[in-house]
Amino acid sequence: MNRDAIVIKESDNVATALHDLPHGQPASVGIGDETISVILVGDIELGHKFAIRDISRGQNIIKYGEIIGRATDHIAKGAHAHVQNIESLRGRGDLS
Repeated sequence: MNRDAIVIKESDNVATALHDLPHGQPASVGIGDETISVILVGDIELGHKFAIRDISRGQNIIKYGEIIGRATDHIAKGAHAHVQNIESLRGRGDLS
């Protein structure tokens, strides 16, 4: 099966698009040997992230098994996860 996006670790809550993905379409997301389908609620550009499950405001964003940021707003399953709804937790200097 062709995959539209990938998830590296099962703990990840975002996937990375392998090509441009249109709003309203199901995306085939590879997680290891499994594939899940996620209906996209917005256009997702190549290389960008989208939520593979609902992410609550304040919840960690996990990509490649690592915390890469925190949700600044609710991110619905299938929604674009980017600077408009994620704050970085890396290299800030104000967090311990």
